[in-house]
Amino acid sequence: MTANRAWTLASYPSGWVTEANFKLVESPVPSPKAGEVLVKNLWLSLDPYMRGRISQQQSYAKGVEIGEVMTGETAGEVVDSKHPGFTQGDKVLTSQRMGWQLYGCMKGEALTKVDAVRAPLSYYLGCLGMPGLTAYFGMKEIGSTKAGETVVVSAASGAVGSVVGQLAKIAGCRAVGIAGGKAKCDYVVKELGFDACIDYKAGNLYRDLKEACPKGIDVNFENVGGEVFDTVLRLMTPFSRIIVCGLISDYNATEPYALKSIRSVLVNRVRMQGMIVFDWNQRYPEARRELANLLNQGKLKYRESVVEGLEKAPQAFIGLLKGRNFGKQLIKLA
Repeated sequence: MTANRAWTLASYPSGWVTEANFKLVESPVPSPKAGEVLVKNLWLSLDPYMRGRISQQQSYAKGVEIGEVMTGETAGEVVDSKHPGFTQGDKVLTSQRMGWQLYGCMKGEALTKVDAVRAPLSYYLGCLGMPGLTAYFGMKEIGSTKAGETVVVSAASGAVGSVVGQLAKIAGCRAVGIAGGKAKCDYVVKELGFDACIDYKAGNLYRDLKEACPKGIDVNFENVGGEVFDTVLRLMTPFSRIIVCGLISDYNATEPYALKSIRSVLVNRVRMQGMIVFDWNQRYPEARRELANLLNQGKLKYRESVVEGLEKAPQAFIGLLKGRNFGKQLIKLA
């Protein structure tokens, strides 16, 4: 068995993340203790939330300390088990504590056994994983969408946004996406079936969004924040709902964007709620089952952006934060 390799946090970023903020280290492959499982990671998920984990600001989860392995979910294969529920060869989904590394030991209770025959293993980090679960519970529990409503989602071609819009269409809603660039907008409309997608880089965001939402916006699934969110606020209808899932435009800013249209929340009696998927962890099997059924029926389409090799993880992460990915960003480890 080869040595383990892992990316650790070398320094906290100030503003934009750089590759110098990470350090690649080698160590012996660990051996599992009683109740633990040794996993060979085959896929690593890169997600925007990771930027918050390497910030010293208070957050909903503990951040990464200097010298610790970068946090991140993986999908992999059991190579050694000291837990009765797992055997060699089992395919598993790990928790975020596993992180950016080739091998790792975890308590069996922190692993989820998955069926890599029903769907490719990498899908459990995307449409059947945290992004898909986030879209499912955000729409079902906070969005409370009704047929005929208009749903707007930012970062519409991404791992979460793409599922949000498709779920909106399945629920009988008008789905409008916001994405960066013509290629992404074309994909959202022509491949995913959204009713419209606005290119925020085109410079006519308010005009184009208003034209795409003639009756206003009933549900906003917010992934971007900043000017995009400010523009959406101007078009919210009375008693509309906002799911605040991400604010990626602010994650690397030294001075956060100041919303100018927040008065809309008061005037329109908008219900706005933060979305952290862990709040529904007891219901993950329900969501995975429903999403897998949609996937197998051809009602849920999915796209991956794959980079090969652990050594490229920092570069790919920076690209993700700058919107260079197209679909779910993954690192193929083996």
